[in-house]
Amino acid sequence: MAMHYQGFEVSIYEKVHKFLRLGDSLGLGENALRLLERWGLHDKLIEIGNKSEMMQIRRWHDGKILAQQPLMDMAGYIGHRGDYHEEFLGRVRELGIPINMGCNVVAYDEDEPSLTLSNGEVHKADVIVAADGIKSVARELVLGFEDKPKSSGYACFRAYFKGAYLKEDPLCREFVEKECVNIWIGNDVHLVQNTLRDGDEFNWIITHKDTEDIKESWFQPGDMNEVRKLVSDVDPRIGAAVRKTKECLDWKICYRDPIPSWVSKSHKIALLGDSCHAHLPTSAQGASQATESAAVLALCLKLAGKGNVPLATRVYEKLRFERVRKSQLNGEDIRDRWHNALKNLDDNVEIDPETVKMRNRWLYPFDAEADTLQRWQEVSAQVSKELQAGNISPLFEAAPAIQTSRVH
Repeated sequence: MAMHYQGFEVSIYEKVHKFLRLGDSLGLGENALRLLERWGLHDKLIEIGNKSEMMQIRRWHDGKILAQQPLMDMAGYIGHRGDYHEEFLGRVRELGIPINMGCNVVAYDEDEPSLTLSNGEVHKADVIVAADGIKSVARELVLGFEDKPKSSGYACFRAYFKGAYLKEDPLCREFVEKECVNIWIGNDVHLVQNTLRDGDEFNWIITHKDTEDIKESWFQPGDMNEVRKLVSDVDPRIGAAVRKTKECLDWKICYRDPIPSWVSKSHKIALLGDSCHAHLPTSAQGASQATESAAVLALCLKLAGKGNVPLATRVYEKLRFERVRKSQLNGEDIRDRWHNALKNLDDNVEIDPETVKMRNRWLYPFDAEADTLQRWQEVSAQVSKELQAGNISPLFEAAPAIQTSRVH
């Protein structure tokens, strides 16, 4: 959509053969909705989102409210990923952008540039945007070496189901009588509950310590017996809802270290979204930051003009890196604050509500397109010099190996 609105002809090559209503909760912040409205999507997205004004952050074992803040401070509008996805796809089709399904990209030629499908077809373009997720094939081309996702040390049990039958249980009825979001925090664990469609749909996500290796499939069936052990000491109200759940998924939360470049050596293949800036779920900004990146890349291509793809892609990555990195670290920060807030504290000790609140509000006033226009001249002048010298500065300077450490 971003490319279309900047005047480019776009073709999409998608691996799956059919889109399904998969996943559970996804949030879109004001920073993303501001852009999506310009591309013809807004009101329908608002309708999908949770209508609760506030969210509650609660103590793990008894549900005492430790802090309350506007839901918009968390992730903006939280809805079902599949519903948002369908609205995006519908708008893309309205714009006449072809979506080629069942197209598995197996190789890239970055000098053409072109991509090769598993059936042998080769498709050329002026620029290739690889929005191919955390297991990105293009990422390894950009880096020049294999870079597998690493475990973050945490995993999620996740469930999404029709929640009407929970209304029969007086213990958990309050969570399905209306749309609401509640978060229970404990030692090295937190549980997020999201109710949609006036209580008809119910979602819970439990994030916990996990030391298992990453399986081939991260979306594997969860063991409800393990889930019940995790919630054995949780607030009995949400515990009742979790124990009534028939099945769940076990999702290993993978981590990606920042990479020094989002663009291939020829400057004609650019990474976008999870392929270059994956976020933890606690950031509540993964989709919104991908939307911003799309807007910036499209506008950079327009400002650079035909034949200046290298200038556009290199400005794009420099404009985006610092903001995206701060957003990623936000997710680590809130997870760590939640998981440590109550350690070694007695029940009668009051905590400062500010210590467990989400700190995403600073992200929302940002206008990615306006920022690009404002900074284009300065950053493009810097990139032009680097391109002429044949020496592109990395997005960040990695510390010497002996000094590096990884924060989970």
